[in-house]
Amino acid sequence: MKPAPWLTLVGIGEDGLDGLSSAARRAVMQAELVVGGRRHLALVGDTPGTHLPWGSPIEATFPAILARRGSPVCVLASGDPFHYGIGSVLARHVDPGDMTCLPHASSFSLAAARLGWALQDCGLVTLHGRPLQRIVPFLRPGKLILALSWDETTPAALAALLVARGFGLSRLTVLEAMGGPRERITSALARDVCLDRVDPLNVVAVEVLADATARVPPITPGLPDDWFEHDGQITKSRIRALTLSALAPQPGGLLWDVGAGSGSVGIEWMLSCPDNRTVAIESDPVRASRVARNAASFWLADLRVVEARAPDGLQDLPRPDAIFIGGGVTSPALLDFCLGALAPGGRLVANVVTLEGQMLLGAAFAAHGGDLVTVNIAQADPVGRFHGWRAAMPVTQWVWVKP
Repeated sequence: MKPAPWLTLVGIGEDGLDGLSSAARRAVMQAELVVGGRRHLALVGDTPGTHLPWGSPIEATFPAILARRGSPVCVLASGDPFHYGIGSVLARHVDPGDMTCLPHASSFSLAAARLGWALQDCGLVTLHGRPLQRIVPFLRPGKLILALSWDETTPAALAALLVARGFGLSRLTVLEAMGGPRERITSALARDVCLDRVDPLNVVAVEVLADATARVPPITPGLPDDWFEHDGQITKSRIRALTLSALAPQPGGLLWDVGAGSGSVGIEWMLSCPDNRTVAIESDPVRASRVARNAASFWLADLRVVEARAPDGLQDLPRPDAIFIGGGVTSPALLDFCLGALAPGGRLVANVVTLEGQMLLGAAFAAHGGDLVTVNIAQADPVGRFHGWRAAMPVTQWVWVKP
């Protein structure tokens, strides 16, 4: 018969022991070792077991927990330990069968209850230990957002970000220390926010409303070209939409944008999902700096720029889920390296406009299969008092999925 779980994760709120179920309270009182943040340990007061605060880094405390294997150990966590909490981290070291989890209402649940919002309709994001810019993909008119703050400075910084991006009419509600004696709820438009003495333990709720200056990316790819700083080296809007469709972004995917130019494809890859990542490879230092500026203008702090010539600069990069070659395919060696670097099921999309590039893609298509298409786009331009079609250079695109 399998032994009973020895490790209990107890979610706790600002009301301390009073807010725990009888099972959770019993786990705390019977534990030989109680682990948690100093705030959590203070919330339970004096209990029979030894109290151990988390070390720094937090993983430094794990040996002391694992050394008690088989004895009753209790780990305290805020709200739901498996929602942006310690639970999943502990599960890497302790068999889930050796753990019991007794969650408390999460900060998200408490905030939704205070505001009367349906939690399933809200965008949920944590800014705790993460860049403030992670909230940007959620900024769409009419959206309801709940954001876990990093500390007392987060609400004011978030208000400033909203104003800067044209969302100053959005309503911010700051919910502090919910469930305890210090609970306080304040609300104001982002442009009018004046926050004083905010509790470090807070959640920010945002009712998103855009003004006329806001740039709201559509849910489909193909942003206007003038949203990007460029020198003409840019995958144009309509071709970019086709390219993103061919790349087929999936949540959490990593893209190599090879020959990034302005970085537009890699930026739209990241905008498609908050968890997506891009490494932009660009050999021209001026263009590499421009990619970084364009990413910053979309508040994409996680986009990585590598100033190097491909394929040499690709050697030590993390394995990609997709690769876009937009700076022109100049050698079979580059294609071969990229094909080998892709993870199984990964996608490569290469665009060319030169005859030499078309020959290389034609040879790759003959050798590996995939899809090879040529795209012709013409735009109406003035011809005297009338208009006529002005054709852009045809773009040849090869799309290949790794078996």
